[in-house]
Amino acid sequence: LARGELEGVFQLESSGMRQIVRDLKPSGIEDISSVLALYRPGPLDAGLIPKFINRKHGREAIDYAHDILKPILNETYGIMVYQEQIMKIAQDMAGYSLGQADLLRRAMGKKKKSEMEKHREMFVEGAGKNNVKPSIADALFEQMVQFAEYCFNKSHSTAYGYVTYQTAYLKANYPVEYMAALITANSGEQDKVQKYIASCVTMNIQVQSPDINRSGVDFTPTGESILFGLNAVRNVGQSAVEALLVSREEKGEFKSLADLCDRVDSRAINRRALESLIYCGAFDNVDANRNQLIQDLELVMDWAQSRAKDRASGQGNLFDLMGGASQQSSFETAPKAPKVPDFPQQEKLRLEKEVLGFYISDHPLKQLQESAKILAPISLSDLGDRQEGDSISAIVMLTAVKAVTTKKGDRMAIITIEDLTGHSEAVVFPKSFERIGQLIVPDARLMVWGKVDRRDDQVQFIIDDAEPIETVRMVMVELEPSKANDSQEQYRLRQILQEQRGEDHSARISVVAIVSAHNRRYFVRFGQKFRVQDEQSTVTALEKEGFRARVSSLVSA
Repeated sequence: LARGELEGVFQLESSGMRQIVRDLKPSGIEDISSVLALYRPGPLDAGLIPKFINRKHGREAIDYAHDILKPILNETYGIMVYQEQIMKIAQDMAGYSLGQADLLRRAMGKKKKSEMEKHREMFVEGAGKNNVKPSIADALFEQMVQFAEYCFNKSHSTAYGYVTYQTAYLKANYPVEYMAALITANSGEQDKVQKYIASCVTMNIQVQSPDINRSGVDFTPTGESILFGLNAVRNVGQSAVEALLVSREEKGEFKSLADLCDRVDSRAINRRALESLIYCGAFDNVDANRNQLIQDLELVMDWAQSRAKDRASGQGNLFDLMGGASQQSSFETAPKAPKVPDFPQQEKLRLEKEVLGFYISDHPLKQLQESAKILAPISLSDLGDRQEGDSISAIVMLTAVKAVTTKKGDRMAIITIEDLTGHSEAVVFPKSFERIGQLIVPDARLMVWGKVDRRDDQVQFIIDDAEPIETVRMVMVELEPSKANDSQEQYRLRQILQEQRGEDHSARISVVAIVSAHNRRYFVRFGQKFRVQDEQSTVTALEKEGFRARVSSLVSA
């Protein structure tokens, strides 16, 4: 939790929550329960979460209006978080019965002014009997009224917190098994599956392509990897999966496409299902040439059906009457099409995505995974957590492009973009399309800059600018720890970068600092206002002032 690795952890998956939990570094279920209760509009607007975090880590003093409050508010660092705490304060400080404390809670929640004034008098009078000054009691009551607007039910929050703890425990201690179960449970939601598979990659868990000889119905943990489930392959129905598994259990592994077609009834697994299994790589362990298998398929299916008819009529051939090696000889006699080369890699990936919904064996953006973290730390799966109008950059692939002509006759485009974590709709309006329209084509890999837009609860990316990933450059500045922490050095660096920005503020070349400390190298991307116009002139200006700098491309970073 402290590292913010929260994908698949109950109630903590949003990017906003990720940063909060990383800062909080929860040390028990109480902390988890509290942050679940505080992560709502009221407490967020009141700034209670930073206060809670600062108090936990000793950066802010914990104060109590009276010693009676210490045992009640101790677990939440002196902050009222739960409804039960308000009720307990009324009981212990003002002598309320449990029933009266519940009536106070209701009155506060409904904001009934007449009832509130009655309770105020009752609270101050009862607190006086416990030697609490009227001024303190009245101020505390006012504070309770404010907190009651968003205080949460502790029993509810703790139950949620316990499930959160359980899921985090399983992910931490059984990561492969947990992620396999998580992907299986969400196998009907493509966006979530893609996000969790991307999470597996960051956890160094490989998600392997489907395999006719190893895959089961669901996603299956196998050592340090997860095997893709046959049930998640498009066009392969439940009956086909069951028929495959029964044959494999009874007669062992399939030796070839012909062996499978010969053993499994064609009424259970049809041509479309077999094509999908070939395209997704399920036959790669017996024949890695997917194109060859597709060419062979019709011949092999006809051959297998002919053999099935012969067996049904009692006319099985000599090989069918013999066991062992002779059985292998029978499917080796199956017809084959003339030899052809395999699909090109890009075509292979396209077909794979068609039947799985996403890339598994490889991804056109995979080689950029590490450098993408520097230049575009926002993943598309996190887009929904961004605020309206947020300026962001992303490294994406265009998977669909729809050209549009406006009523004025201007050209624009509505596109679908994706990265390793998910996909999003994006819009290129006429003004931007005029500049970058030639780049907006299917399968293009681009660095894009733009803003977040929300319409009817749907989030989309408004693209203002784009550049092919092959031409994206960045300026890398090597800084010694002593210089990185020197305010004068920081000022000099700031001045150089601002001079290189240009007057029209259209600069888009990012600057990245590399700081070596504790035998590690840390990469820090400077903010948008420090982008520069020209990489080479920036490097020259930096070196002139004694900084070590160089130009690096995105694809080789």
